Amino acid sequence: MSVDKKTLVLATRNQGKLVEVKRMLKIHAPEISPISMTDLDIADIEEIGSSFEENALLKARTVTQLTGLATLADDSGLSIEALDGEPGVFSARYGGVHGDDAANNAKVLKMMEQIENRTASFVAVLALTRPDGQSLIARGELVGQIRRSPIGDQGFGYDPIFQPEGFSITTAQMSPEIKDSISHRGKALAQIAPRISPFLSL
Repeated sequence: MSVDKKTLVLATRNQGKLVEVKRMLKIHAPEISPISMTDLDIADIEEIGSSFEENALLKARTVTQLTGLATLADDSGLSIEALDGEPGVFSARYGGVHGDDAANNAKVLKMMEQIENRTASFVAVLALTRPDGQSLIARGELVGQIRRSPIGDQGFGYDPIFQPEGFSITTAQMSPEIKDSISHRGKALAQIAPRISPFLSL
C-alpha cells in the first residue's frame, strides 16, 4: 500500500460511515487518498469519552499514534430532545450490542411510544489529527423528527426512523446525493474538507 502526504486514515470500521465519507471526500477533497482501519488491520477503538468531540479526538489521536499517519475520525449519533439528549454518545450501542441498528431503532421507538415531542438531531463531529499533535474539529447537525415506525432501506443507523425538518421522507429514503447535501456528516465534512490538504502539507 503506497503512502504519501495525501494519505488519510479514516478511523472507523463502520462500513456505512466509510462509504459516506469516501463518497464525500471525492467531491470535497479529491486529491486525498483515504485508507481505512480495516485496510490497516486496526481493531475498533473503545469510545470512552463523554461527548462526541472527546470520542472523535480519542479515535483520531489513537490511530495517528498507531500508524504515524494523519487521521480523520467521526463520532456521531442521535440526540432526542424528549429523552434529554439520549442516545447521544451511546447511539451505536443503545440497544445493547454495538452496531445493531435494528435493536437501536427498536429501543428508541419503544422509549418514544407515549411521547408527543418527536424533535431530534443527528450530530456529527469530525476530528483531524497528525503526528505532531495538531488537530482540527468540525461539527454538523441535522434537525428533524423521530417517526413512529421505520421506513426506507438506504443509509444505516437511525436513518429509517429520522425524518429531517422540511422533508416528508426519512434519511433512509433519500438518494445518497440528497442525504450528503443535508446530513450532519456532510455539513461537518464540508467545513473541514478544504482544510485537509493544507493541514497534511504543513
